[in-house]
Amino acid sequence: MNITVDTRIILFGLWIAVMLTYLLGDVLRIYSGDYQAGVLAGQFAKFGQSVWLGIAVLMVMPIIMVVLSLILPQPINRWANIVVAIFFILFNLVGLPTYPSAYDKFLIIVSIVFNGLTVWYAWRWV
Repeated sequence: MNITVDTRIILFGLWIAVMLTYLLGDVLRIYSGDYQAGVLAGQFAKFGQSVWLGIAVLMVMPIIMVVLSLILPQPINRWANIVVAIFFILFNLVGLPTYPSAYDKFLIIVSIVFNGLTVWYAWRWV
C-alpha cells in the first residue's frame, strides 16, 4: 500500500514542529531560571516597544507559515517556505553561540533540522 502525503501537509507539520520547539525552549528557559536571571539583571528592561514588536513579528512567522502552507498556491507556497526556512536557519546559526544552556543549543539544532527539512521538501515540490 503506497500512501502519499500532500507536500502542504508535510510543510504544515514541519512549521508546527518548529513553533513547538521554540515554545519548548521558552518554557524550559522560564523553568530553569535562565529567563528570571535575565529579568533580574535588567537585560530585558532596556528593550523598547519597537524591539518587542520586532521579536513578536519574528516569533509569529512560523505561525503564519502554518496557515500559508495550507492556503497559498503551489509556486508561491514553495518559495515562501524556502525563503522563510532559510532565514530561520541563518538566524539560528548566528544566535547559536549566544545561548549558554545546553538545552537551548540542542533545541536550536533541532529547529535547524526542521527548517532544513522544510527547505528540502519545498525544493522538491513540483
